[in-house]
Amino acid sequence: MRILFVCMGNICRSPTAEGVFRQRVSEQAPHLGIEIDSAGTHDYHVGEPPDRRSIAAAARRGIDLRSLRARQVADADFARFDLILAMDRLNHVTLLDRSPAPFHDRIRLFLEYAPATGMEDVPDPYYGGPTGFEQVLDLVEEASAGLITELLETNKPRRT
Repeated sequence: MRILFVCMGNICRSPTAEGVFRQRVSEQAPHLGIEIDSAGTHDYHVGEPPDRRSIAAAARRGIDLRSLRARQVADADFARFDLILAMDRLNHVTLLDRSPAPFHDRIRLFLEYAPATGMEDVPDPYYGGPTGFEQVLDLVEEASAGLITELLETNKPRRT
């Protein structure tokens, strides 16, 4: 299983999702062997580390984002990844527009895995204050838990 998290510039929301999900999988489901990555729909920050505020907020929760580097979604990603999770509806539409039709079913909103939030979009914290980065972490943690639960259910060994 290969999962790609996507936001606009790949310096706030999607690297946070990558870091949180990577840690949760290593703790709760390492046997699933999931490949995890993140990217942006735009090339604004290619090669840059996550925003320092994302790094600091994640570090307060024990998640290290410092080694991540921004990249733009490549055409090959649509075939390579089994699940492509957009952080918001705008990036979801952008991904659907860019991808070949046979891969549209792989592209979903990340917060579909956190229905109790009542939200569809992980808000972009870039132009806000520190509470925005904490909110991103809260939402990403909840959606990560929901995604792991679903993956564990679909990969449960069958009894014969």
